[in-house]
Amino acid sequence: MSADQTKRCGFIAIVGAPNAGKSTLVNALVGQKVAITSSKAQTTRTRLMGIAIEGYTQIVLIDTPGIFAPRRRLDRAMVAAAWGGTQDADLIVLIIDARAGLKAQIEPMVETLRARTEPKLLVLNKVDITKKDALLRLAAELNALLEPQDTFMISATTGDGVADLKAALVSAMPEGHWHFPEDQVSDASERLLATEITREQLYAQLRQELPYASAVQTETFTERDDGSVEIRQQILVARPTQKAIILGKRGARIKEIGSAARTELAKLWDRKVHLYLHVKVKPDWEEDRGLYETIGLEWVE
Repeated sequence: MSADQTKRCGFIAIVGAPNAGKSTLVNALVGQKVAITSSKAQTTRTRLMGIAIEGYTQIVLIDTPGIFAPRRRLDRAMVAAAWGGTQDADLIVLIIDARAGLKAQIEPMVETLRARTEPKLLVLNKVDITKKDALLRLAAELNALLEPQDTFMISATTGDGVADLKAALVSAMPEGHWHFPEDQVSDASERLLATEITREQLYAQLRQELPYASAVQTETFTERDDGSVEIRQQILVARPTQKAIILGKRGARIKEIGSAARTELAKLWDRKVHLYLHVKVKPDWEEDRGLYETIGLEWVE
């Protein structure tokens, strides 16, 4: 192996406020879907890793939940997971929704990151729907606050600017052996991915705030002899009225959710999926310590 073919590998924490586009960016950098996305804020609940390769460099992208002012135990666990994702990172990328601008809740996060010793990059996302003069003002304000090593303006949705950002991430990685096999794109187990895909459909198909008051738990994940997989999941809600919304008239809504999730999983895994969903009313599900472990979060007092 020649000098310019030395293997490199490092960890990059992607942080930002809810709905800044972190998961969309991770998917774009990896080149395929590894994290669920939604137009709704706070879609990502747990810390996941997307693995991208460029030449002889492997970059491990830590997709974190959005950082916001927590109110509930679940909120606290999500924010703890986000800050935990920055521990031991070789590089921190702060992604900002350029269209939303510099809101008050962003400034404490920026101040915290400024005090960190890790190298930092600033990424302004959604530039395709942001006015140029507002974008330039925002870039100037955030550079003064954060003092990043560099600033990138991108659209994670369209891909504009993503290649330049990826090149910068690759060049920032230290020399070292790869942490994952070449064909692995995520550290998420199939069981966890199945949970996330079903939850993504809750966000996609339920237009009210219900997804925030619900959780998905994979109860069984069974490999069948024919190569297909059988998955049984329960959707937890706090009230009977919420259960009725998910079920829909004569069970139509939950059938649509299950069908869409099943199709997505079969596409991702290239095999047949048998997915069975049921809804359970559990008023105190957010206080279930065991549930946090199954959805990839740590219990926070």
